[in-house]
Amino acid sequence: MDEWELAESLRRVREGSLDRRQFARTLLGLGLTAPMVVELLGPRPGHAQALRSVFTPTRRGGGGELKTLWWQAPTILNPHLATGAKDADASRIFYEGLVSFDPDGTIVPNLTAEIPTIENGGVARDGLSIMVKLKKGVQWHDGKPFTADDVVFTWEYVMDPATAATTSGAYRDIARIDKLDSHTVKIGYKNP
Repeated sequence: MDEWELAESLRRVREGSLDRRQFARTLLGLGLTAPMVVELLGPRPGHAQALRSVFTPTRRGGGGELKTLWWQAPTILNPHLATGAKDADASRIFYEGLVSFDPDGTIVPNLTAEIPTIENGGVARDGLSIMVKLKKGVQWHDGKPFTADDVVFTWEYVMDPATAATTSGAYRDIARIDKLDSHTVKIGYKNP
Protein backbone atom coordinates (compact mmCIF):
# COMPACT_ATOMS: atom_id res chain seq x y z
CA MET A 1 0.00 0.00 0.00
CA ASP A 2 1.57 3.27 -1.09
CA GLU A 3 0.85 6.78 0.20
CA TRP A 4 -1.88 7.40 -2.39
CA GLU A 5 -3.70 4.15 -1.59
CA LEU A 6 -3.46 4.91 2.12
CA ALA A 7 -4.95 8.38 1.64
CA GLU A 8 -7.77 7.00 -0.52
CA SER A 9 -8.51 4.25 2.00
CA LEU A 10 -8.61 6.78 4.84
CA ARG A 11 -11.04 8.90 2.82
CA ARG A 12 -13.27 5.85 2.26
CA VAL A 13 -13.16 4.95 5.97
CA ARG A 14 -14.18 8.48 6.92
CA GLU A 15 -17.09 8.52 4.47
CA GLY A 16 -18.21 5.08 5.67
CA SER A 17 -17.69 3.08 2.47
CA LEU A 18 -14.80 1.06 3.95
CA ASP A 19 -15.06 -0.88 7.22
CA ARG A 20 -12.79 0.61 9.92
CA ARG A 21 -12.00 -2.77 11.48
CA GLN A 22 -10.97 -4.36 8.19
CA PHE A 23 -8.83 -1.32 7.37
CA ALA A 24 -7.22 -1.46 10.84
CA ARG A 25 -6.42 -5.18 10.36
CA THR A 26 -4.84 -4.36 7.00
CA LEU A 27 -2.67 -1.63 8.55
CA LEU A 28 -1.61 -3.91 11.41
CA GLY A 29 -0.79 -6.60 8.84
CA LEU A 30 1.46 -4.11 7.05
CA GLY A 31 3.46 -3.68 10.25
CA LEU A 32 1.98 -0.48 11.60
CA THR A 33 1.73 -0.44 15.37
CA ALA A 34 -1.58 -0.06 17.19
CA PRO A 35 -0.83 3.57 18.24
CA MET A 36 -0.15 4.46 14.60
CA VAL A 37 -3.46 2.91 13.52
CA VAL A 38 -5.31 4.79 16.27
CA GLU A 39 -3.65 8.03 15.14
CA LEU A 40 -4.71 7.45 11.52
CA LEU A 41 -8.27 6.43 12.37
CA GLY A 42 -8.75 8.79 15.29
CA PRO A 43 -10.99 11.85 15.34
CA ARG A 44 -10.28 14.75 13.02
CA PRO A 45 -10.97 18.48 13.43
CA GLY A 46 -14.34 18.08 11.73
CA HIS A 47 -15.43 15.80 14.56
CA ALA A 48 -14.79 18.43 17.22
CA GLN A 49 -18.50 19.15 17.68
CA ALA A 50 -19.24 15.54 18.62
CA LEU A 51 -16.26 15.37 20.99
CA ARG A 52 -17.11 18.43 23.05
CA SER A 53 -17.39 17.89 26.74
CA VAL A 54 -20.78 18.27 28.38
CA PHE A 55 -19.08 19.64 31.50
CA THR A 56 -20.18 23.15 32.38
CA PRO A 57 -17.58 25.02 34.45
CA THR A 58 -18.80 26.86 37.53
CA ARG A 59 -16.28 29.65 37.11
CA ARG A 60 -14.20 31.01 34.27
CA GLY A 61 -10.56 30.00 33.87
CA GLY A 62 -10.03 27.81 36.87
CA GLY A 63 -6.29 28.33 36.87
CA GLY A 64 -3.74 25.76 37.86
CA GLU A 65 -1.52 23.53 35.84
CA LEU A 66 -2.54 21.40 32.91
CA LYS A 67 -0.61 18.16 33.00
CA THR A 68 -0.38 15.71 30.15
CA LEU A 69 1.24 12.33 30.08
CA TRP A 70 2.82 10.69 27.08
CA TRP A 71 4.10 7.15 27.22
CA GLN A 72 7.33 8.32 25.58
CA ALA A 73 9.17 11.64 25.37
CA PRO A 74 9.42 13.35 21.97
CA THR A 75 12.54 12.47 20.02
CA ILE A 76 12.44 15.41 17.60
CA LEU A 77 10.79 18.83 17.51
CA ASN A 78 10.66 19.18 13.71
CA PRO A 79 7.09 18.40 12.61
CA HIS A 80 8.27 17.55 9.10
CA LEU A 81 10.37 14.72 10.49
CA ALA A 82 7.91 13.59 13.17
CA THR A 83 7.06 9.90 13.12
CA GLY A 84 4.32 9.84 15.72
CA ALA A 85 1.87 11.83 17.79
CA LYS A 86 4.40 12.48 20.56
CA ASP A 87 6.73 14.29 18.14
CA ALA A 88 4.01 16.10 16.20
CA ASP A 89 2.24 17.24 19.37
CA ALA A 90 5.48 18.45 20.94
CA SER A 91 6.23 20.61 17.90
CA ARG A 92 2.76 22.23 18.04
CA ILE A 93 3.88 24.22 21.07
CA PHE A 94 5.98 26.50 18.86
CA TYR A 95 5.32 25.54 15.22
CA GLU A 96 2.24 27.10 13.63
CA GLY A 97 0.69 26.43 10.26
CA LEU A 98 -0.68 29.04 7.89
CA VAL A 99 -4.23 28.06 8.85
CA SER A 100 -5.87 25.99 11.56
CA PHE A 101 -9.32 24.74 12.53
CA ASP A 102 -11.72 26.25 15.03
CA PRO A 103 -13.70 23.96 17.39
CA ASP A 104 -16.42 23.56 14.74
CA GLY A 105 -13.92 22.35 12.11
CA THR A 106 -13.94 25.57 10.09
CA ILE A 107 -10.64 26.69 8.56
CA VAL A 108 -9.46 29.92 10.20
CA PRO A 109 -6.40 32.16 9.64
CA ASN A 110 -3.38 31.39 11.76
CA LEU A 111 -0.37 32.99 10.09
CA THR A 112 -2.45 34.26 7.18
CA ALA A 113 -4.22 37.61 7.16
CA GLU A 114 -7.35 35.99 5.69
CA ILE A 115 -8.59 32.73 4.24
CA PRO A 116 -8.28 32.88 0.43
CA THR A 117 -11.61 32.64 -1.42
CA ILE A 118 -12.81 33.29 -4.95
CA GLU A 119 -14.77 36.25 -3.60
CA ASN A 120 -11.72 38.00 -2.08
CA GLY A 121 -9.54 37.19 -5.11
CA GLY A 122 -7.39 34.72 -3.20
CA VAL A 123 -8.49 31.65 -5.17
CA ALA A 124 -8.10 31.58 -8.95
CA ARG A 125 -11.34 30.82 -10.81
CA ASP A 126 -9.66 27.85 -12.52
CA GLY A 127 -8.71 26.41 -9.12
CA LEU A 128 -5.04 26.08 -10.07
CA SER A 129 -3.66 28.67 -7.67
CA ILE A 130 -4.30 30.60 -4.50
CA MET A 131 -2.78 33.82 -3.26
CA VAL A 132 -1.97 33.78 0.45
CA LYS A 133 -1.52 37.04 2.33
CA LEU A 134 0.53 36.60 5.49
CA LYS A 135 -0.08 38.42 8.76
CA LYS A 136 2.31 41.28 9.30
CA GLY A 137 4.14 41.72 12.59
CA VAL A 138 4.68 37.99 13.22
CA GLN A 139 8.19 37.26 14.47
CA TRP A 140 10.38 34.24 15.02
CA HIS A 141 11.81 33.58 18.49
CA ASP A 142 14.92 35.58 17.57
CA GLY A 143 12.89 38.67 16.59
CA LYS A 144 13.28 38.23 12.83
CA PRO A 145 10.06 38.77 10.86
CA PHE A 146 8.05 35.89 9.42
CA THR A 147 7.88 36.49 5.65
CA ALA A 148 6.99 34.91 2.33
CA ASP A 149 10.59 33.67 2.13
CA ASP A 150 9.85 31.38 5.09
CA VAL A 151 6.83 29.85 3.33
CA VAL A 152 8.83 29.22 0.15
CA PHE A 153 11.72 27.77 2.18
CA THR A 154 9.40 25.39 4.06
CA TRP A 155 7.92 24.03 0.83
CA GLU A 156 11.36 23.59 -0.76
CA TYR A 157 12.65 21.92 2.43
CA VAL A 158 9.75 19.49 2.63
CA MET A 159 9.88 18.58 -1.06
CA ASP A 160 13.65 18.02 -1.13
CA PRO A 161 14.13 14.23 -1.26
CA ALA A 162 17.23 14.59 0.93
CA THR A 163 15.00 15.87 3.76
CA ALA A 164 12.83 12.72 3.72
CA ALA A 165 9.99 14.73 5.26
CA THR A 166 7.14 12.69 6.68
CA THR A 167 4.78 15.53 5.73
CA SER A 168 5.62 15.57 2.01
CA GLY A 169 2.32 13.89 1.17
CA ALA A 170 0.44 16.97 2.36
CA TYR A 171 2.34 19.00 -0.24
CA ARG A 172 2.12 16.52 -3.15
CA ASP A 173 -0.48 18.49 -5.12
CA ILE A 174 1.52 21.74 -5.02
CA ALA A 175 3.44 22.46 -8.23
CA ARG A 176 5.18 25.60 -7.00
CA ILE A 177 5.14 28.40 -4.44
CA ASP A 178 6.21 31.85 -5.59
CA LYS A 179 6.94 34.89 -3.45
CA LEU A 180 4.97 37.87 -4.78
CA ASP A 181 6.10 40.31 -2.10
CA SER A 182 7.38 40.14 1.48
CA HIS A 183 3.99 39.02 2.83
CA THR A 184 2.28 37.35 -0.14
CA VAL A 185 2.83 33.98 -1.82
CA LYS A 186 1.14 32.35 -4.77
CA ILE A 187 0.65 28.61 -4.46
CA GLY A 188 0.24 26.82 -7.78
CA TYR A 189 -1.40 23.40 -7.89
CA LYS A 190 -0.87 20.52 -10.31
CA ASN A 191 -4.64 20.03 -10.66
CA PRO A 192 -7.69 22.12 -9.71
